[in-house]
Amino acid sequence: MSVTTDAPVAACLASQYAGWKIQQGKYFAMGSGPMRAAAGKEELFNKIGLREHPAAAVGVLEASRLPPPDVLEMLAESCGVAPAALTVWAARTASQAGTVQIVARSVETALHKLSELGFDLSRIESGYGIAPLPPVGRDDLEAIGRTNDAILYGGEVTLWVRGDDESLAAIGPRVPSSASPNFGAPFAEIFARYNGDFYAIDPQLFSPAVVTFSNLDTGRTFRFGRTLPEVIGRWYE
Repeated sequence: MSVTTDAPVAACLASQYAGWKIQQGKYFAMGSGPMRAAAGKEELFNKIGLREHPAAAVGVLEASRLPPPDVLEMLAESCGVAPAALTVWAARTASQAGTVQIVARSVETALHKLSELGFDLSRIESGYGIAPLPPVGRDDLEAIGRTNDAILYGGEVTLWVRGDDESLAAIGPRVPSSASPNFGAPFAEIFARYNGDFYAIDPQLFSPAVVTFSNLDTGRTFRFGRTLPEVIGRWYE
């Protein structure tokens, strides 16, 4: 599947990134969507700004079940809106909606990686990404493995940027998923190794397999990384 944006920081990092770890009682979800900019709880917003104070908030939860009323009330309070002004969608990973939601994050993962590396995100004008859409997993663990493999080993992103070429050549090798020592193992194996905690996994892994920078100022193009079709092929064994 393919995605494109001409407002990459706002669309990908202030909204699409599942950076809100929602945990209340026995309920856990990974929150994404524009409600994150309303809550502004993550350290990321100190880097990018883009906090909002809306009259209504919308978000998406990657979760195995629907949120109970107390979680919805907490979300509304965090976003500074009335409960009736909050709209939330929830989808488990092992579903069509959950699968599409994650695989659509090819550009987002590239931007988040660049942010972690200290790249000036204001240089990025546009982004385009593709990644193979896997079959829906039999359970959430299998689905988490397949959807992340799609980006880590099959995702390819092009970013149109401004500025000098030297910084692109220097940072480029650190951007693709191959920069992580975990690169090469199916994500389900990596996930199990870290006891199912996304936030404990080496953050250098979370990036597309291939990242291309196209410099609008100089006309030069830089391509980094490689795909691993043999990992993708395991979906069909």
